[in-house]
Amino acid sequence: MDFKDSPEEAAFRAEARAFLAANARPKGDGAPLAVRSDPATLEAAKAWQRKKAEAGFACITWPKELGGRGGTPIQQVIYAQEEEQFETPPNVFAIGLGMCVPTVMAFADTATKQRFVAPAVRGDEIWCQLFSEPAAGSDVAGLRTRAVRDGDDWVVNGQKVWTSGAHFSDFGILLTRTNPDVPKHKGLTMFWVDMKAPGVEARPIHQMSGDREFNEVYFTDVRIPDSQRLGEVGAGWQVALVTLMNERLAVGTGYGPTPEELMALARALDLGGRPAMADQAFREKLADWYVAAQGLKFTKFRTLTALSRGQTPGPEASIGKIVSANQMQEMSAMALDLADQYGILNDPAEAPFGGLFHRNFMFAPGLRIAGGTDEILRNIIAERVLGLPGDVRVDKDIAFKDLPTGR
Repeated sequence: MDFKDSPEEAAFRAEARAFLAANARPKGDGAPLAVRSDPATLEAAKAWQRKKAEAGFACITWPKELGGRGGTPIQQVIYAQEEEQFETPPNVFAIGLGMCVPTVMAFADTATKQRFVAPAVRGDEIWCQLFSEPAAGSDVAGLRTRAVRDGDDWVVNGQKVWTSGAHFSDFGILLTRTNPDVPKHKGLTMFWVDMKAPGVEARPIHQMSGDREFNEVYFTDVRIPDSQRLGEVGAGWQVALVTLMNERLAVGTGYGPTPEELMALARALDLGGRPAMADQAFREKLADWYVAAQGLKFTKFRTLTALSRGQTPGPEASIGKIVSANQMQEMSAMALDLADQYGILNDPAEAPFGGLFHRNFMFAPGLRIAGGTDEILRNIIAERVLGLPGDVRVDKDIAFKDLPTGR
């Protein structure tokens, strides 16, 4: 494959670079922007998303009539490569534009798509994904949030947890159990829901990183019109698979630190009377991380090619997620070790690189769970990529109501 830009691609890269240079500051020019969900940061993120949309750099591959550029996957790759060189506000739209809205685009009617897609692209509205529950994390199909039909509505009761951004989201996609009399994967139905509807309550969870990104979400007699259903009744698992594959593609990329940032730290720190970059053991480990990062980048290119052909992201998206999450944790831990006593600092005004490595170290354990745990993803890779025999699952043909719980 030739990775050199064609004349058209070079022109697009120049356009993207000019836009970024005029509207953002290069990385390394001051402390990294904090990843927070306070009102000021949210407004900055919305303003940046709106600016990107107006310039044609938001959701580049999406149709123009839905707010995108109608561009190509390689243009999306080029823009992402260029934006990585700049400090931009936190991407609070990753879940909505990477997971939720693509599900709406795939399963909603035309009127619903016209109502929601373009505002999400512009950053006017934020979406969250309501899947995980206290008793249904890795086993999403074991969820217990119930939706009961009542005329033209559904009445929803239950609890979700670890919902990123629920406290500042406008809408969400909600996976519910509508039939407990069939096996767990067959009795699910998906809806979109207004997060400000009566009976919906989001409670932020205080994380060790200092942020409150995750939430518990409670549903108490929430009425959802049947017109807000995504897919057929009982076909929620098939709808959720589209979301989950997109989730692993989105979660699998875009998290730091990068090998280049770790290199910069190592050049600045002293280790036994010489720069840390001169240590041979460190250099060998850094080389491993750099090679893995390059492999991750080109694997993502393959996935983007599938998307450009109208295909659903495949199980290979799980590879990116498991590699990036573990690499984030390992590199952050190494950075804190290199910083010695200064590694415990998380004050952006005092810590190296504005506390970037400390925040990433604290966030990494959660990332290894988000989008599927390491163990779940290894099973997916083993079964669906390598073709190895699947795990024995004794509950596949048992009605959900008959599954044993507790003692």
